Amino acid sequence: MMRTLAIGGFLVAVALFVVVEWASRREGSRIPTLGEVCAYVMRYEVGSVPVGRIGVFGFWWWLGWHFLAR
Repeated sequence: MMRTLAIGGFLVAVALFVVVEWASRREGSRIPTLGEVCAYVMRYEVGSVPVGRIGVFGFWWWLGWHFLAR
C-alpha cells in the first residue's frame, strides 16, 4: 500500500511539473521555465559558498540513490 502511495505521489509531482512547464511556455506567461528556475538556483551563493550548486548536486545524488542504485 505504501509503495503504491509513493509511486502515485511521484506521478502527481511529475504531472504538476509538466503542467507548470507547459504554462510557463505560453505566450506572455510570467511563470519561469524549469531551466530558468534551475539557473537561478545554481547562481545562489552565501558568501563564497555555492549553496545552490550543492543543493542541486544533493538532489541528483538523492534521486540516483533512490531510483538508480539497485
